[in-house]
Amino acid sequence: MSDDAIVILKEDHKKVRSLFTRFEAASEGAHATRGHLVEQMIEELTVHTYIENEVMYPEVRRLVPDLEQDVLESFEEHHVADVLCTELAAMEPTDERFVAKTTVLIENVTHHMDEEENDWFPKVRAALGRKELSEIGVRMRELKVTAPRRPAQPSALKKAADALLS
Repeated sequence: MSDDAIVILKEDHKKVRSLFTRFEAASEGAHATRGHLVEQMIEELTVHTYIENEVMYPEVRRLVPDLEQDVLESFEEHHVADVLCTELAAMEPTDERFVAKTTVLIENVTHHMDEEENDWFPKVRAALGRKELSEIGVRMRELKVTAPRRPAQPSALKKAADALLS
């Protein structure tokens, strides 16, 4: 298991993409299946955005000032995902807008992951050495253990408030 920060984030992306694919493949009447998949999406995305916002983005912003605008955009994209996850967490899979809201979440997060993997990660890897990426990765792995799993947890709410007030 690699401690490279980018490898860790790509592993998370792979899990999230799998959940998205399974949701999109679920039949229209599979409310329980879709509900369970959305619960998993919410947990994965809550943890993922938390460790990126708390460790990866601040470190990249500090170490690679040229990428500050990319980091700020990523914070905003996370904020949108957080809002959608919070709304979905309060919904039932049978709600009229549940599938539509989940589809918007999938579209937004897929765009964000594609942008990170195709544009941002290569820039970060070129700017930071293996040692720095490993140090960041170790901190992210440690934080994953205590990271919020639900959008309503206090640490997740603080992250959302920070996005609004920054």
